[in-house]
Amino acid sequence: MRIIAGEYRGRTIKFPKSDLVRPTTDKNKEAIFNMLRKYVSFDEIKMCDIYAGPGSLGLETLSRGANEVHFVEKDYKVQKMLNENIESLNASEYCRIFRMEALRFSKLTDHAVYDLIIADPPFFKHDIHEAYKNILDNNFLAEDGVLVIERSIQTREIDEEAFGKEAVKRLGDSLIYIFTTD
Repeated sequence: MRIIAGEYRGRTIKFPKSDLVRPTTDKNKEAIFNMLRKYVSFDEIKMCDIYAGPGSLGLETLSRGANEVHFVEKDYKVQKMLNENIESLNASEYCRIFRMEALRFSKLTDHAVYDLIIADPPFFKHDIHEAYKNILDNNFLAEDGVLVIERSIQTREIDEEAFGKEAVKRLGDSLIYIFTTD
């Protein structure tokens, strides 16, 4: 895996050999960021990468101009690799890691407000439905904020019911849902 664009373009991201991590492919990542260009100017935004894994999506956002990225990752070994990836870019001053489950993070009352949140949960983990509601109800998004959720084509029916909308794009076996605050 690599960073596609921006300051860190071409730099590699290390991924753990684990069934707990299903990285977004470079092809899907590029498609997601191309879609986001019509919603977000990446310069100087605050971003949150939920279910961060080794941080590919958050580090891509940082490379494209974000001035602060928060990562939410519960697994200690995966979080350790995330920290190594951040340090390899000398980007520690722009990053913060929350070692907790996404659902617990989404219930925080004392939290930052984000211009962009990307959630890429394990495909068959359904706590994203409650986390999604909490993120919106607890005002995690800035006024013109955007929430992106990547899910499996196999969970389409339950996801559409929980999110109240259809995916905006299919990328291989992934479905992309985009929510805005307007």
